[in-house]
Amino acid sequence: MKTINFPYIALGLCAFLLLVVMRGSVLNSDGATALPLLTLLVVSEFSFFVTAIGVYIGSQNIKAAGIKSVYTVVTLLCLVLSIQFMLLGIELWPL
Repeated sequence: MKTINFPYIALGLCAFLLLVVMRGSVLNSDGATALPLLTLLVVSEFSFFVTAIGVYIGSQNIKAAGIKSVYTVVTLLCLVLSIQFMLLGIELWPL
């Protein structure tokens, strides 16, 4: 696999995992989440790192090859997802 394709893969995978975390964190009538809390935290952390790596690789490729509109949008979406997963992980963490 070429590293230039990693932001595309990260965006697709983590968009799906965002849906899993959002649906899994819904509270039932008894106050428990649909998925176990540890699972939600691990998926959020994994997705944060994958999208952060996608941002890094995307920004390095943009710096080396110049700005390409679709690639830049995918890299920015990876950045947004990375921030979203960080905030979700903080929100899910029990205090």
